[in-house]
Amino acid sequence: MSEAFHIISDGSCDLPVELTEEKNITVVPFYVSFDDEHYQKEIVEIGIRDFYQQMVDRKGVYPKSSMPSTQDYVDVFLPYVKQGLPVVCICITTKFSGSLQSAVNARSLVLEEHPGAQITVIDSTLDTVLQGLYVLEAVRLRDGGYDYETAVKRLEEIRSTGRIFFTVGDMEYLKHGGRIGKVSAVAGSVLGIRPVITLKQGEIFPSGIGRGRKRTTEKALSLLIDYLKSSGKDVDCFSITIGFGYDYEEAVAFREHALETLHGKGLAVKELPIYQIGATISVHTGPYPLGFGVIEKAVHN
Repeated sequence: MSEAFHIISDGSCDLPVELTEEKNITVVPFYVSFDDEHYQKEIVEIGIRDFYQQMVDRKGVYPKSSMPSTQDYVDVFLPYVKQGLPVVCICITTKFSGSLQSAVNARSLVLEEHPGAQITVIDSTLDTVLQGLYVLEAVRLRDGGYDYETAVKRLEEIRSTGRIFFTVGDMEYLKHGGRIGKVSAVAGSVLGIRPVITLKQGEIFPSGIGRGRKRTTEKALSLLIDYLKSSGKDVDCFSITIGFGYDYEEAVAFREHALETLHGKGLAVKELPIYQIGATISVHTGPYPLGFGVIEKAVHN
């Protein structure tokens, strides 16, 4: 079946390479660096597992990320434009990165040479595995036979339903990246308190604190349950995932516990995939983020 449009996303979507290949999604990677001088393309030049291992092994060294360039986007747009295929490009929230601006600039350059090109650049207002779910909803629309304009409209409709509920191993990376106030970080390091954070509509908000991993992960789970119940919609209307960092075994155990708890609350979630949070976000969260992404499905079965 031929594509009605082609889907492109920046590397913040954190979908496994095998899945992006299977679903015919083009990913424009971010760059990461441990020394401020040598930047490597995530996935392409440095694997995510290697990246996390370096973070764990080099405690106190805070890596940085850099957005894709305008030329990076031009290079991926052009082959599809030359085929006459419309492009939907989904980018990380503009509150966290200038990736979308690079894509917008690239669109303008391409249109100068190809004025008939159809390229829509979407500010997902999301990031990491939640952005990945959003990209997969675009796939669901494309593969469901929806045309380019209809798909873009529907993606814009569901965007605001996206939420991330997560916690981190400690506050040091959030502090270093300027994501929380230094006073909070000092208190956290002294008291062993960790935050629970919600991302919605492009921004992060504190949603509680807890001492110890179990309490903060339970809080993230309770936030998910509250959100699903308050929506007034059937749980099948939502796509949900678990995002994790370095510790896959912890994520698997967390998924089993989450499914059991959700079912006990009358929320019969059928699928709860686990995706690894990539370098773009983990430079701010550190190696031990864990939580949920949830968004309304673009097409309800």
